[in-house]
Amino acid sequence: MSIKILIVEDTADIREGVVEILELAGHTVYAASNGKEGIEMARVHLPDIILCDIMMPELDGYGVLHLLGKTPETANIPFIFLTAKTDRVDLRKAMEMGADDYLTKPFDDVELLNAIESRLKKKEQQKEYYSHAMEELGRLVARNNGLAELQRIIRERKTRHFKKNQVIYYEGDKGNGLYIVLSGKIKTSKLAEDGRELITALHTADQYLGIQALLADEAYAETAIALEDSQVCLIPKEQLEEMLNLYPDVARQFIKLMAVQLREKEELLLQLAYHSVRKKLAEAILRLYRQTDSVEEGLRISREDLAALAGMATETVSRTLSDFRSEGLIERNGSLIQVLDPQRLERMKN
Repeated sequence: MSIKILIVEDTADIREGVVEILELAGHTVYAASNGKEGIEMARVHLPDIILCDIMMPELDGYGVLHLLGKTPETANIPFIFLTAKTDRVDLRKAMEMGADDYLTKPFDDVELLNAIESRLKKKEQQKEYYSHAMEELGRLVARNNGLAELQRIIRERKTRHFKKNQVIYYEGDKGNGLYIVLSGKIKTSKLAEDGRELITALHTADQYLGIQALLADEAYAETAIALEDSQVCLIPKEQLEEMLNLYPDVARQFIKLMAVQLREKEELLLQLAYHSVRKKLAEAILRLYRQTDSVEEGLRISREDLAALAGMATETVSRTLSDFRSEGLIERNGSLIQVLDPQRLERMKN
């Protein structure tokens, strides 16, 4: 099936090359030589996906993305940046502004077509992700009009894709809304004064990030990073605050969720303070085990992340994992851990 693609690129050779590749693949292609022309074409043709250069005169790619995001008809169109800039600060800015992906120049035909195909597949998956999220969110709303309002807000927001190890927000960043995890796994962590990382929570599908920052109107107290490729939806602070003011029952439920998160963190601090090395690692493995959809596939986590989750040194984790393996509690193959006896891990003496 032919799809409509808009390419916004001021370098003629690159623009014409991309157009040729996409037309050979059977797609309908619109080409703009600058940002202003690209915005006009996007509003007229409503493409299925937009490819846009970052560095352009007059109106750069950031400006194009920002202006298209203000119009409901174009706000949810998947947006891929084409960039020669590989600085992490620039890439982080692009993703924070709502870009779905980026391709670093020079790229070949296969990279281009794969990026487009992957992004369009993810767009198709949004309906399924949203339906799961709405089931969970629906439990927060006591009245039908509140649910309808929440559904409206969700429909207007597009899914954002975060690649493995990509930062969603940093500790100290201004709280700009509530993140709903639609798929994947995300960790929140803090750094100690000596630079060691402590993972404070693991978030999977239908869970929330940033509740405390939202309700307390403060900066994020932790850093959130994708442990694997993840899909999230961000409900902006202003929209959610308006809904919480209209529907007090929803606000109370979010407060309850925040209380549960605080209690879990208090329990984690007690474990870190008073549990033995073996007990702490057993608890960390069990936390992962309980959050895994398919226990047969095992738990995939790096030694460093497992150490940060258990509040231990990496070398100590390695030694203790070896002990657990020799005792028949787990099986280990690289970063993959298979839990063989969860009951004995639960009964691990302190």
